[in-house]
Amino acid sequence: MIVSSVRRFGIVGAGQMGRGIAQVAAAAGFDVILSDVSLPFAEAGKNKIDQALGKQVDKGKMKPEERAQLLDRIEVREGIADFGRVDVAVEAATENPDVKTRIFRDVDAALPKDAILASNTSSISITRLAAATARPDRVIGMHFMNPVPLMKLVEIVRGLQTSEQTFDVVRDLSLKLGKTVIVSRDRPGFIVNRMLVPFLNEACFALEEGLGSPEDLDAGARLGLNHPMGPLELADLIGLDTLLSIAEVLHREFGDSKYRPAPLLRNLVAAGWLGKKTGRGFYVYDPQGNKTGRAF
Repeated sequence: MIVSSVRRFGIVGAGQMGRGIAQVAAAAGFDVILSDVSLPFAEAGKNKIDQALGKQVDKGKMKPEERAQLLDRIEVREGIADFGRVDVAVEAATENPDVKTRIFRDVDAALPKDAILASNTSSISITRLAAATARPDRVIGMHFMNPVPLMKLVEIVRGLQTSEQTFDVVRDLSLKLGKTVIVSRDRPGFIVNRMLVPFLNEACFALEEGLGSPEDLDAGARLGLNHPMGPLELADLIGLDTLLSIAEVLHREFGDSKYRPAPLLRNLVAAGWLGKKTGRGFYVYDPQGNKTGRAF
């Protein structure tokens, strides 16, 4: 059997994606345990949620008591010892297969037997992660888009072992979170990143070859393709380390040179220029995340 009624989320990772999932789940009325490797990291994630909600209150889009109620539904914890109380756990750690596999083994051991274990991975095989657990039929991909509170899509990925009941519960849960659902087979990059990452990577090649400036490339996508953000701006938002990891998965798994990561992308990651989260990527950002100029 699997859980039939979800009341509490457990979220592993209080970074940009994890805290976004926590905010959306709490806003939908679910109780949330937001965990990270240390309590200060988990608390920092909740504080970021508080700051984001504060802006909504300042704009008159949320009442102060609604903000307080939402935050009250989010508990922060160091580690996953309390995950024996959750119905669905969502892993939102760094896009690294070894890290995710280790987390899956640990979370699997901590969860109730009927709980569902989901990954927010944007490229790594759900079938592979499921095989590391004792509940492969209750493992599924639940890929949220960034930023989670604003983006309406959830990409559900069915591993080879995922049961129909698990899929049904997670699909219904995603709808309760106010999301639109698409369903992908378990293939590298799934649907969204199979299309998106080669586009962003090609923009890196174009910049490296001097085809245009960062501003010209981004304006070309915004105004010529009607995209809300240019590819280099979006890469900075996603995180260049995450983009590189996904590109490497596509290149390795498909064995096709069209997916090879651009050398410029590799160099920026090697320099520690990872985008907005480090204040420098293709552009430079102030502490509030506002773009202040070109990085190079």
